[in-house]
Amino acid sequence: MLSYRHAFHAGNHADVLKHLVQVLVLEYLVQKTGKPLRYIDTHAGAGSYDLGDAFASKNREFESGIARLWPRNDLPPALARYVNLVRGCNPGGDLSRYPGSPAIAAKILQRDQRLQLFELHADDAARLRRWSGRDRRIQVAREDGFAALKAVLPPPEKRALVVIDPPYEIKTDYAGAVAALRLALRKFATGVYLLWYPLLQRPEVVTLVRKLESMPVDSLLVELPVRAAAGAGMYGSGMFVVNPPWVLRAQLQDCLPYLHAALASTDAPSWRLCGGE
Repeated sequence: MLSYRHAFHAGNHADVLKHLVQVLVLEYLVQKTGKPLRYIDTHAGAGSYDLGDAFASKNREFESGIARLWPRNDLPPALARYVNLVRGCNPGGDLSRYPGSPAIAAKILQRDQRLQLFELHADDAARLRRWSGRDRRIQVAREDGFAALKAVLPPPEKRALVVIDPPYEIKTDYAGAVAALRLALRKFATGVYLLWYPLLQRPEVVTLVRKLESMPVDSLLVELPVRAAAGAGMYGSGMFVVNPPWVLRAQLQDCLPYLHAALASTDAPSWRLCGGE
């Protein structure tokens, strides 16, 4: 099944959490000037998104995500760096485009650091290739990102950030994400990994989180609910970080109360931050 299009959800609350973590991790890794680094994305999407197109404007999910942070001038420093990166993709000053994970990585990575992007959806893979243009750092493949990890790890650089971000449109994605992470760690234990997951009232989510938390690895788990858990639909999202930078926990502790106040309804559960100590 390949019906999922991330353009419908670009810039929503889940993107805010995911991309905040991505920015902070990449900034830390890139600070080690002169050291090789590779960015690998298993489900890269289209690269960047026009918030005025038919997909993004249908439900306008960005209005309850990045748009709530856009006019603020009191952002915590770490959160401000993420928002300023998004602003840099909107030179006119108005919020009209939202960078996906590949575009964020391309902004932060240096010119000799490579991006390896996988996307199975035919139309999004074509859009991803068009977005990448003539940037020689970027390699795009229309492949199953789960399966691709086996072939690309360990990377030649011996340093990498791997983003595992499936759509979870089918139940097997939950087990597939955990299996892909376990396989990746067996092949490349020193890599840094970001695994995103939705918060839903489904047993698959409970099982996924339990399996993640039981992994014998240095890790950090963060969750940001934005509405009450009761009822159908996604009420928040989470990120599982393997081999997190030592500064990440403190950065998120500074940002999460602000994010919860800005994005969550009054009946939403509190945010959660575990590990990384």
